Amino acid sequence: MSRILTASQLALHLGVKEIFSDVSLELEDRSSVGIVGPNGSGKTSLLRVLVGDLEPTSGSVSRVDSLRIGYVPQTALAGSERPLKEEVLAAFHNLEATEHELEASVWDLQSATEDERRQAERRYTSLLDRFEALGGYDYHSRMAEVAARLGLSAATLDAPSNQTSGGERTRAALAKALLSEPDLLVLDEPTNYLDFQGLAWLEGFLKRSRHAFIVVSHDRYFLDEVASEIWEIDAGSLQAYPGNYTKYRTLKAERSTRLQKEYERQQEYIAKQEWFISRYHAGQRSREARGRAKKLDRLDRLEAPKAERSVSMPKIAASQTGQTVLRSSEMEIGFVEDDQSVRLLEVPEMEVERGARIAILGSNGAGKTTLLRTFLGFAPPLAGSASFGHNVQVGYYRQGLEDLPEHGNVIDALLRVKNLFQEEARSYLARFLFRGDDVFKPIAGLSGGERSRLALARLIVAEPNVIILDEPTTHLDIPSREALEEVLISYEGTLIFVSHDRRFIALLAGQLWILEGGVLRTFAGPYEEWVRSRQSPASKPQPAKRSRQVAQQTKEQPAASPKPNQEPVIRELEATLKEVEERLGLASEQQDVSTIARLGEEYNDVRERLEQAWRLWLERDTSDE
Repeated sequence: MSRILTASQLALHLGVKEIFSDVSLELEDRSSVGIVGPNGSGKTSLLRVLVGDLEPTSGSVSRVDSLRIGYVPQTALAGSERPLKEEVLAAFHNLEATEHELEASVWDLQSATEDERRQAERRYTSLLDRFEALGGYDYHSRMAEVAARLGLSAATLDAPSNQTSGGERTRAALAKALLSEPDLLVLDEPTNYLDFQGLAWLEGFLKRSRHAFIVVSHDRYFLDEVASEIWEIDAGSLQAYPGNYTKYRTLKAERSTRLQKEYERQQEYIAKQEWFISRYHAGQRSREARGRAKKLDRLDRLEAPKAERSVSMPKIAASQTGQTVLRSSEMEIGFVEDDQSVRLLEVPEMEVERGARIAILGSNGAGKTTLLRTFLGFAPPLAGSASFGHNVQVGYYRQGLEDLPEHGNVIDALLRVKNLFQEEARSYLARFLFRGDDVFKPIAGLSGGERSRLALARLIVAEPNVIILDEPTTHLDIPSREALEEVLISYEGTLIFVSHDRRFIALLAGQLWILEGGVLRTFAGPYEEWVRSRQSPASKPQPAKRSRQVAQQTKEQPAASPKPNQEPVIRELEATLKEVEERLGLASEQQDVSTIARLGEEYNDVRERLEQAWRLWLERDTSDE
């Protein structure tokens, strides 16, 4: 492997605040690096420095000549009037320019005089060689496949990018970066807007990649799958660890233990020397005492290991509900648009009993948030009904955190939920890392992580006996996720949640609701069993029947939902496209202009049919998560 990027003694200050200092690192051409660290530790700033978007305060970054970098920031760029598809196809801007030149050269050949023909043929051959070398015959199908894998529908790709969501634009930027095949791929929180299928596909893509990549992520499963080295940035410094995330945790614990012991041994040594110097600074052993004092002055003193600044959430005291917490009756979930009902999901009659712990899984757009909002009464069902049971007190964490007050500060927002003494409120907020004057921060100026911690503080202080969470981990760093997991593991109430964090689901869910094919299906077991069941057609989840959703119920058998399979069609069209490519290449060698023109039209026709097949595959696949 060869080195493609080095950084030496980097430091970055924003105003008077030091973000990091004395950061040095090296990156090889096949490196697969995951970056972790608390929110606000400087992970995004480090990425921006490495790719050249931000100048360091001191230090330097050296990149090999002509290093192609694909950088996908955490926050989507502003949209434009152009279709989102064009933003993705910008990955092939050189290839598209060659394609247009090639099309023009065909007509130049046909209209060339005898004197012009030889030069026109040379130009056409040169353009065709370049087009083939760039992968020109299949780039549209490659774009369609990557977009589909990342959950971008044909309708979304055709929409103006300024009319798409931030998550869709971020996925389009990711698709563009992957398709451009850079020497170094730099991804900042790429998993935030991906569903399970997209996550699995991206993991496979990165594991197969022949190029280097750096990825910032709080998804522990993801880092275990793709990273072979972890860079931890915390307290202004960077420490590198070999191995994946699990290995990093082991090595970090060993390093912390070693540093603590070394520090304690040195402190013990210093204390002994200081006692000797104080005891014998005068008298017969004064010369020895002075020698020890000089030696102590020259000692390179170790800094005390810094304690991790982490969230310490209080346990939730949940009052008892009735046996049945939630009941639904033949519901249809959806929304009304232009006076037309748009159905997303059928929810059969079912009951959720006290103490159930349910994770809701489904692809983007399957209706997970709409389902929760309908249960809670924020959106009316298209048909049927749902009701909560006796003595239910719901705590709801909204995905977009819209329920936080628009005005006021942190402590005011907490006191609106529960009347506490000022000091009691400040002590409570300190457990969520709002310490000192942080409690007076205006809500409008909070970061995503701070807003998430405040929303959780407001939820927990109310002590609900039914907790409903919609993507609670999106803006939380790993220590905060683990603190939330610890609280919810000990929680004795009922828990229903939506999450894409697979470790969070595996730790907390006793059963699953799978949204697929427009139907809510149940799986009465934990996440790992569901993953294993997907490998066996006889174990897939089935639509919920008139039954109680109890945490200890037996496994249900599947009811398969037959759907047209586009995969054979795609394979056939890809084979046809390859055959046309070969015939086109032969015609080019023979300089058969009329055949080239005819095969060019046939190629475009097959390519359009292949793109349509990919669209149909996506429409089927997005309902199968």
